[in-house]
Amino acid sequence: MAEIINLRSFRKQKARAEAEKAAEQNRLSFGRSKAERRLTDAERDKAGRQLDGHRLERDDDEPEPA
Repeated sequence: MAEIINLRSFRKQKARAEAEKAAEQNRLSFGRSKAERRLTDAERDKAGRQLDGHRLERDDDEPEPA
């Protein structure tokens, strides 16, 4: 005789396995350590400061170049 399987529990087990697979993929795609996040933030801030430092100041009295 074949083994009797409860379909509800089988579906739940399958859903858990799929959710774990998706979670693993997300960890690989989006998971970064705290140090990596801080490094990225520091690099972004430094780039912004450099860009602001190279910005030319313009007097309001001068007309805009055409």
